[in-house]
Amino acid sequence: MGEEVDRVEFTRADRTAFREQVHRNLDAFARMLREARFAPERPMTGIEIELNLVDERCDPAFKNSEVLSAIEDDAFQTELGQFNIEINVPPGQIDGLGLDTMESNIRDSLNAAEEKAARTGSSMVVVGILPTLLTEHIRRDALSTNPRYALLNDQIFAARGEDVEISIDGIERLRVTADSIVPEAACTSTQFHLQVTPEAFPRYWNAAQAISGVQLAVGANSPFLFGKELLRETRIALFEQAADTRTHELKTQGVRPRVWFGERWITSIFDLFEENSRYYPALLPVTSDEDPIAVLDRGDTPALSELRLHNGTIYRWNRPVYDVVREKPHLRVENRVLPAGPTVVDTIANGAFYFGLVRALADDERPIWSQMSFSAAEENFHTAARNGIEAEVFWPGVGTARATELVLRRLLPLAVRGLDAWGVDVAVRDRLLGIIEQRCLSGRNGASWQAEQFHVLYTKGSHGRRDALRGMLRRYRDHMHANTPVHEWPID
Repeated sequence: MGEEVDRVEFTRADRTAFREQVHRNLDAFARMLREARFAPERPMTGIEIELNLVDERCDPAFKNSEVLSAIEDDAFQTELGQFNIEINVPPGQIDGLGLDTMESNIRDSLNAAEEKAARTGSSMVVVGILPTLLTEHIRRDALSTNPRYALLNDQIFAARGEDVEISIDGIERLRVTADSIVPEAACTSTQFHLQVTPEAFPRYWNAAQAISGVQLAVGANSPFLFGKELLRETRIALFEQAADTRTHELKTQGVRPRVWFGERWITSIFDLFEENSRYYPALLPVTSDEDPIAVLDRGDTPALSELRLHNGTIYRWNRPVYDVVREKPHLRVENRVLPAGPTVVDTIANGAFYFGLVRALADDERPIWSQMSFSAAEENFHTAARNGIEAEVFWPGVGTARATELVLRRLLPLAVRGLDAWGVDVAVRDRLLGIIEQRCLSGRNGASWQAEQFHVLYTKGSHGRRDALRGMLRRYRDHMHANTPVHEWPID
């Protein structure tokens, strides 16, 4: 959500006032777009990485308050579940040695935090879904103590009017219900932010949507949920269902979900914010005293807090972001597609692939989104979530092909071109994209390693299911801390 809220009850008048204020924010935003009031495009990125906490047995540790107190670093914050925390990496440059520096800084921060977390009997794991998380851990009191999470929980369930149903058919089948949004906390992600101009935003957002399936295929890292092996990136289906505010009847009527891929290519960032206001009722109708038009009239920058708060409760896989830094507004594409992990170097390699590819596609004279339907991009996304690195996806001029072959033959050269356009150091570029190349050549990413190691312990070995998941996660954690790329991880 990104906003602190302390209201516990909302009236009809609150909702009416919030809706009116969102529309006034939209009017102000449209005027800002017309008057070109935004910061220029810079090769800047920020990264958010969500983490899981485990105890000495590699089971979930419900200690995020204790861990954060021990870490004492403002870069680390609470997340939805008490077994989650998040690191917000300060914005940095993509060009030159920027990605290399970012990798080193993240590693240093995580290593220091891990050492302090150990004093609480906890350890951090960077993974899309914690493999040892079971249904017995999904209870209302597992929510973080920050009041905003309880409020969000209450508002979602007030909108739903019934329990959450999680139903996923994969290698195994899962059917569970929950009386809170805690299952959403199982979804731990990596989010890449890319600052762009209003004019460039549609191209970058469309490009990010077009490659989302390929990103998932090579970066999948969430094969297990509640002890069952499901999809290679189970986090996608879980998040779509756990944060769904619709009843069965509203789904049947075609009401749009709050976790949303979208339905069309765009021509302006305004399209996305306008869709948010048109399609979605407010979950947290907290209004400010700001009159954004008056703020613009006196030459200042409005916060547009209602627009931002509402946007934060609609979970697009590629989300538009309006922000103000040092009184200067700017826009970002927030790429929310990928899971956390497996290592810092894998994360930065995923980032390099994304930054390079979207830059090349955004700069292309014949845009990829003019050659493929939006529904084809969405189908790629869900196919990749199901099958991971073995997924077959559609690409214009190629047809349907293995995602790994598409990356090796077509997309890696584009990513090279894009990183060169950003001004990334050649050695940094080659090292990071080389990790993506080797992942595709070996056919091994986080999800495939987890599944293979689990089956060695469970199917072929003498471990029970729960102990096999613990044993796999223990090995995963060791490799993660060594920062060895996942394609090099052994199976034992």
